[in-house]
Amino acid sequence: MSERMPPQMPGMFSMKVERDRTLRLRKPDRLSPWGNLVFRGGLVAMLLGVALAGHWFGRDALVDTVDGDISFIDVIYFTMVTITTVGYGDIAPITEEARLFEAIVVTPIRLFIWLLFIGTAYNFVVRRSWEQWRMRSVQKELKDHFIIAGFGTTGGAAVHELMENGIEPGKILVIDPSEEVLERALSVGCITLMGDATRNATLQMANIEHARSFVAAGGRDDTSALIVMSARQMNETVKISAIIKSEENEFLVKKAGADTVINPVALGGHLLARAATGSHVVDYITDLVVASGRVQLIERRVEIGEVGGPLTSCKGGLAVRIVRGGKYYGFWEPEAQSVEEHDIVVEIVPTGNAGANMSVGDAVPPATG
Repeated sequence: MSERMPPQMPGMFSMKVERDRTLRLRKPDRLSPWGNLVFRGGLVAMLLGVALAGHWFGRDALVDTVDGDISFIDVIYFTMVTITTVGYGDIAPITEEARLFEAIVVTPIRLFIWLLFIGTAYNFVVRRSWEQWRMRSVQKELKDHFIIAGFGTTGGAAVHELMENGIEPGKILVIDPSEEVLERALSVGCITLMGDATRNATLQMANIEHARSFVAAGGRDDTSALIVMSARQMNETVKISAIIKSEENEFLVKKAGADTVINPVALGGHLLARAATGSHVVDYITDLVVASGRVQLIERRVEIGEVGGPLTSCKGGLAVRIVRGGKYYGFWEPEAQSVEEHDIVVEIVPTGNAGANMSVGDAVPPATG
């Protein structure tokens, strides 16, 4: 689902995360959890068999203080109380060879079996219970958050821009099936969820019902369409944006439920055409779309004091467009001469990088409209 991210992305994140460069070969586990449990049980039985066989064939070196006779039941009994470190003392080794066997063979077996028991209890009881409790706790706290489905080049850039716009990393949830990719998201402070974003169970775990915005960056157009469809099915009001690579799939992804569809290939072509006739326009467009620029495009709801006045009189920034009933009106059109209560204003505001000649204090914080 995730796009491949180049090994180095200069300027993508403000902090550099040191990563282990050592090559690691990994493959899926051959055994299921129950298969793993059976394997551990078999290993314990084998080790007990080794200790039992050693005690049986060396029973002449054992003494029974009760009846003086070492039977097979006595050997089983002695093996169990020795392995479990109970040691009642009614049966004991009396020769140097027997004591050497206890020290060199039985003691390591005892320790290894205890480690197996402790590890099994941790894996199947403690860790699983802890992880389930922790996931439920994190899920309850997920409200008004941003979900990024796919942490490739595009998804990573989206996370970076959200953080540059003042969104806390703890409010960003990244979904991706790759553990290595999620490690990168964790390193910048995001919440992560390993899974398939096209599945309802994954989106339900991400608490999409209470999400503020959803970004589909699946790496393939068909994957993004499925992600958008699943997200829209589970939340009819969340804002969904998606990225595509083929212009012919734009209608398909919008039909699936995306509010905004971005085609970077087509957008890049438009910018190249503009750059062919002059570089200043492209520079300004780039300045508008990145948080590190001097100015920024934002959208917000109309304030009460602005209702009834023209769009050009809106305070906070340079208002260029209003959105009314799903339609767009520019500042020169008649509809923009009287702003209404439920309009959305799109305006240009200065950022913290604007310089001394621009009033940063007058800038309006980014809003979701």
